[in-house]
This record gives sequence, structure tokens and C-alpha cells, in this order.
Amino acid sequence: MRNALRELRRRPRRFFAITAALTLLTVLLLFLGGLLDGLYLGGTGALRAQRADVVVYSADANDSIIRSRIGPELRRAVESVPGVVGVGGLGVSLLGAVVPGESDLADAAVIGYQRAPIGVPAVPPAGEAWADRRLEAFGVRQGMTLKLGPQQAPIKVRGWVEDTNYLLQGALWVAPATWRDVQNASRPDAQFLPGTFEILVAEGPGDAAGLARRIDAATDGATKTLTKDEAVLASPGTRQQKSTFNGIIFVTFAVVGLVVALFFALLTLERAPIYGVLKALGTTTRRLFAGVLVQGFALVAIAFAVGGLVTLGIVNLLPARIPLQLVGSRAITTFVGLMITGAIGSALSLRRIARIDPVTAIGTGT
Repeated sequence: MRNALRELRRRPRRFFAITAALTLLTVLLLFLGGLLDGLYLGGTGALRAQRADVVVYSADANDSIIRSRIGPELRRAVESVPGVVGVGGLGVSLLGAVVPGESDLADAAVIGYQRAPIGVPAVPPAGEAWADRRLEAFGVRQGMTLKLGPQQAPIKVRGWVEDTNYLLQGALWVAPATWRDVQNASRPDAQFLPGTFEILVAEGPGDAAGLARRIDAATDGATKTLTKDEAVLASPGTRQQKSTFNGIIFVTFAVVGLVVALFFALLTLERAPIYGVLKALGTTTRRLFAGVLVQGFALVAIAFAVGGLVTLGIVNLLPARIPLQLVGSRAITTFVGLMITGAIGSALSLRRIARIDPVTAIGTGT
């Protein structure tokens, strides 16, 4: 193993091509992972932040908040279900916001709420909002008054919250009455009367799936209730985005394994005379293969370090509006995945090393 590391140090040019290829693949993996995390976190924050076990939609909403509508009578039926200990209404309006001093509209999600989600303070006064920091990229500042929708309903930014957006639109958390005023002014065809919300979030002890079934049974099928995790994945495009990006990421890992395997296969052919000499001197196949693994791990580690720095540089150059978010857990899983695929690729040269005959290899080399 010391010889393997010494070779890396003394003959770096031999390993430049494989390191460059692995670095590019690392950048691709981190970029894809960051884009997936950015889309997921930016699209589902409003639901992930809820202090709830289940999310209640109207039966005809097709698991969409925007299409759902729950009136006071249906809410009373949900609240009467045994085990339900807390119910809160939630309404969302997706609108453009005029930002003072900016020419472009900001994408905003005006969210009326009753129960404070995780990281969001209590309901603000009428006409004010807790704004998600995503809106800073659009020039929004604390204390500003934004004008929402075609009727330019005014909402003042009271303070900041984080990771609470919906469908990549910056969240503005407001009082239910403020949300209804904005919604009714902007969408006269979709009026909401007092006491009516789009969805309900509810808590209850025990199994969340069982609570969901009890709620739907109590409302005679007028509702469709999902656990919070199910509701997050039911957000438009979320499930499809995850499956598509994960497929691309898995294929990229497979390419990493093939690149490492091809490199060490060619290197083993080149080293056959040297391996023959070492075997003649008593070096075991196990020790020779350990050297190959050490080199594989070292190359992957170097490529990951360089690729990580390159990715950070790219992210800093991108506009803040692009939904790309680097998460520590993603970096760890990417590094572990690269190490595993690198080890598998290196392992494919084991059979070739084991079959090297000292006499034939030395004879070939001479």
C-alpha cells in the first residue's frame, strides 16, 4: 500500500486523466443532487413545516391544495373524529408581487394559517406577513409593502422565516382574513367565505394512517386525508422529480464504476511485468489488490475534494433565483457512493491480477 501511494505521489501524470474524469462526474453528481434538493425543499417547505400528522383535502381536489375547499360544516365533522386533538385551516394563493424598486414581479405564495408551523411565529396582524427568505432574491426587504395580484393588495413584510415555500414560490404567511381578502380580490371566480379554507392540518396520537382513515369515514367520503409525508410527496411534480433525478444520479454512479474499472484494467495490463516480479518475490495477490484499492480510494477522494470546490464556485456564480441547494447530507451520500462505486470498479481488476503468472509476465516484460 505504501508503494501504491508512493506511485501516486511520484507519477501524478499517469493518474491525471482518471482524476479529471472523476472530478467532472463528481461535479455532475453534486449539481444534480443540489438541483433535486432545491426543487424538493423549495416546493414542499410549506407542508413539511406543518405541526400535523395528517392533511385533509376535499375529495375532488386530486391531492391539490389549490383545488381543495373545506367549509365550516366539513371542518366540524373532522374535529369531531375521536383522536383528533388539533385542527387548523390553511389556504394558499399563488400570485405575482410588485416589489418596490424592482421591475420584475416576485413569485409569491400567500398562505393564510391558523396554527403556526415549525419556524413560523404566531399569526401576524392583518395586512402583514412573515416572508420566506427566498424572496430576498427578488429584492424584498423587511418593512417593505408588497402589492399582490392584479388588484395589488398591499402586504407589509413583518419579518423573515426560512424553508417554508410552496411550489418554488416565496411564502408570505398571513392571517386567514388577509389571505381571503387577497384571494377574493385576485380571483373573483374562486371566492372564499369566512371560515372556509383550502385544506385542514390535524394532529392526533397513534397511527397517522389510521387517523386519516377515521377522518374520511366520518365525513362519508367528502374528504381525502393523507399523512403529512404522503401530502409532501403529493405536491405537484415532487414524486416525478425525485424519481427522474434519482435515476440520472444512479446512472452517473454506474458510469463512475465503469470509468474506474476501465482505468485499472488498462493499468493492470501495463503493470503486468511489475506484478510478475513482485509475485516472484513473494508478494501475495491480496497485497497487490490492496494497493489498487488504496489508489482507487485516493483518486476518488481527490476528485471529490476538487469537484466539491468547483461545485461551490459554480453555485456562487448562479443567480439566487435558481432552485439549487447544497445540503450536507447530500454531500456525504455522494462521497460514500463514489467510494463504493470506486471500490467496485477497482475490484474488477482483481481477477486479472490473480491470473498473472510470474514467469510469463517477466518473460513478456523482457
